[in-house]
Amino acid sequence: MSGEHKIIKTFALAGTKKGLISIAHINEPYGKESNPVVSIGISLKGDINEPDWKAHIPYENLDELIEALQEAKESHK
Repeated sequence: MSGEHKIIKTFALAGTKKGLISIAHINEPYGKESNPVVSIGISLKGDINEPDWKAHIPYENLDELIEALQEAKESHK
């Protein structure tokens, strides 16, 4: 059960021919009155409407997620 969604940004998935990463806002993703989330979708075939993988991140967790991603980026250098 997912509610209204709006694509915020899409960009190429490195190392693939047609892969895309999509970032979207979803209202009421789990039914009426559920809190909105940011959805991160990965599509190997380039179809943002049918991602192969997706993760829903509550807005309350975005700062921690961004921090963890920055740490991952720094540790990879």
